[in-house]
Amino acid sequence: MAHPQPMPQLTPQPRAHVALIPTYVPGKPPTPRPGLTTYKLSSNENPYPPLPGVLEAATAAAAVMNRYPDMGSTALYDALAVRLGVPVSDLAAATGSVALVYQLLAAFCDPGDEVVHAWRSFEAYPIAVTTAGATSVQVPLTADGRHDLEAMAAAVTDRTKVVMICTPNNPTGPSVTQSELTGFLAAVPSHVVVVVDEAYLEFVRMEDAVDGVATYRAHPNVVLFRTFSKAYGLAGFRVGYAVASTPVAAALRAVSLPFGVSHVAQVAAIASLAAEDALLERVDALVLERDRVVAGLAGAGWAFPEPQGNFVWLALAERTADFAAACDAAGIVVRPFAGEGCRVSIGEPEGNDRLLAVVAAFGHS
Repeated sequence: MAHPQPMPQLTPQPRAHVALIPTYVPGKPPTPRPGLTTYKLSSNENPYPPLPGVLEAATAAAAVMNRYPDMGSTALYDALAVRLGVPVSDLAAATGSVALVYQLLAAFCDPGDEVVHAWRSFEAYPIAVTTAGATSVQVPLTADGRHDLEAMAAAVTDRTKVVMICTPNNPTGPSVTQSELTGFLAAVPSHVVVVVDEAYLEFVRMEDAVDGVATYRAHPNVVLFRTFSKAYGLAGFRVGYAVASTPVAAALRAVSLPFGVSHVAQVAAIASLAAEDALLERVDALVLERDRVVAGLAGAGWAFPEPQGNFVWLALAERTADFAAACDAAGIVVRPFAGEGCRVSIGEPEGNDRLLAVVAAFGHS
């Protein structure tokens, strides 16, 4: 008598596209060097401690950690509305501006829809696009590390739901101009969401700089992403926000994680807004350091895109790993992109000095 064949053992299977999600690679900490102070120049963090009053406000807020945060971020929205001159209904907070990328794609993209963005650009874009089941349409940067907005406009099809513009562009550094952005918006259908990702807004020093708030007011399909992680120095607390037309902002809030932005993060962000004069002094100091590093690199014969964030991009191609290793040996860690180049954050002056010493010994790009 034949015995019945055992049924195959079935296991839970994620959606097919989950296996295709690229891995986010964070900037790693420096290798400890006995007797040598090390510097982390890999994550575009603000090297300064919290702004005056922020630590005290956050510490006091932590005393009620047994309570849920305000899910509506009411006080934070009120402070941002006053600071930016926008209605509360046009704001959406999230755990850093990177969370807003995921939320926007969840709200606007069906599987198979297209998301156009420059490449190389913010590493999270293709990750979030794949997570949403959408299709990433990557448009190469120009030779000088800038967005090719003409080519990006040409890449928009009837399947395009979202365009991402990272300005200043991470990791290469240049910003788009207001004239370029205005021309691009005129060429893109008004039903396509255009994200202007301004994570490094405060560091921009250029003519014809983008006026994000004015642009969002003039174009209901424009969404601004901003963060407290970079200039404001709250990277560890994870709080960012979007400025968008009321329907778009409502959609972002609708798909947000309940209670995502912690009470401590909300309080620290509000206190940081109140300390903006001190913030701008620190940003100015970092921009001066950026200028000093740029002059040192240029003086050593290096070519690089125009940096408008708190970092510089060194296109090293096959020498990328060797340069990163040389930096690590000198007690600084940078962010290598294999076979392409290294992004180097502007940090403490001593760390920047170490970078310039490595550059001098390594030979120009």
